[in-house]
Amino acid sequence: MPFVYRLQKILDFRIRKKEEQLLAVQRAQRDLAVAKQNILRNNQEIDITKENQRKADALMMESYDKYLHHLWEKGKSLEIVKQEKERILQAEIYKLVELEKAVKVLEKHKEKNKEVYLEEEKKAELKMLSEIGVQRHFQHTQQKIEEEKIMKLLDPIEIELMESENTNEY
Repeated sequence: MPFVYRLQKILDFRIRKKEEQLLAVQRAQRDLAVAKQNILRNNQEIDITKENQRKADALMMESYDKYLHHLWEKGKSLEIVKQEKERILQAEIYKLVELEKAVKVLEKHKEKNKEVYLEEEKKAELKMLSEIGVQRHFQHTQQKIEEEKIMKLLDPIEIELMESENTNEY
């Protein structure tokens, strides 16, 4: 009979949850990358605006200043969003690690149970082979006893036959 792990459904469930959590971690990584890209774009926009401000008319300076303040505020909010995405990513990674531990515990338990099962199977097989050996030995012994009985019965008959043959020859 093949090995059947009694907690296989739980192990499968935990593996499925771990895979789902892995996808959540990947989504969080993607969100963090997007947040970092937004910050880079905003910083590039600030640099471009500063460069354009240097070349612009004096009448446009106030507009550039307002726009730069707007971009700096946007940069601060983007940095807060990035920090939140990093926090979410760390939480998702922590959950993934915990789920991986739970899966490893059950896999280790399954492996130990399989080893015990294989050991018991080996013992049962050896016991069966031992019983077969005992039966064969018993049958072999019985055959020898029967053959010896037959030989003992045949011995007196053979002796008489040999004597009768010897007397007939003379």
